[in-house]
Amino acid sequence: MPLSRDETDVLLNDFAVRSFRDVADHDYIAARMAARARLIPQFLWSSLQAIEKYLKCILLLNRIKGRRVRHDLNTALRLIEEHARFKLLLKPRSVELIEHLDTYGRFRYLETPYHVKGLELIQLDLTVWSVRRYCRILDFEISWPAGGDRSKFEHRLRAIEASEAMPHRPFRLPGGALEKIIEDEEHPAREPLLWKNMFFGWRPRTRVRFSPSFHATNSPLSMHPQILDEVLKYVYLPKEVVDHYRQRVEQVEK
Repeated sequence: MPLSRDETDVLLNDFAVRSFRDVADHDYIAARMAARARLIPQFLWSSLQAIEKYLKCILLLNRIKGRRVRHDLNTALRLIEEHARFKLLLKPRSVELIEHLDTYGRFRYLETPYHVKGLELIQLDLTVWSVRRYCRILDFEISWPAGGDRSKFEHRLRAIEASEAMPHRPFRLPGGALEKIIEDEEHPAREPLLWKNMFFGWRPRTRVRFSPSFHATNSPLSMHPQILDEVLKYVYLPKEVVDHYRQRVEQVEK
């Protein structure tokens, strides 16, 4: 028997929450663990994966088609800006991190150089807190005993906007994977989630201590672009990477 429209909506929302938001919560913790261990490429990739899934969750919950997003965070943000009924509130530090992840996070095999300034983990915490607030159903109606239906869209949107002026910790998503981990004091992921985290946890924390340290690594192809054709005989490289290093080779040969 075919599903009704309401049944389909329920299952799509469940898919958005479980396949995108919950998995993004786990990617976020993995990124924090990588940052703590100074595994920079793994931190960048897991951070990209977390933000990507949160944005895809928002797109699906709001029935915005995002099939072409893939790992492009700016494409996802543009779709939300163009089609959502709300504005995604992001601080400049979050926009800066998203651009950094779009540039470096998606290259997992050292195809390109990368760098970090040392405070990206704090930026990630802020960005996850900011984006994740929208990873719930915003537009729905409830029936009141006195009669009539009332939309909860404006109420939930105002709660998100009000949280901008409040301590970050009080904003929680019912049933969220992060919230469940925080509540379970025996959960093995709880400590790495709360470690120096100003945005998640039940106890207020107004400051954390970090020692910023710049780290950068050159990729083999950035140092020796002339091996590009030999590399391509054995491995796949994204077209944009191939085009970039072909131009580099041409410039060297001129």
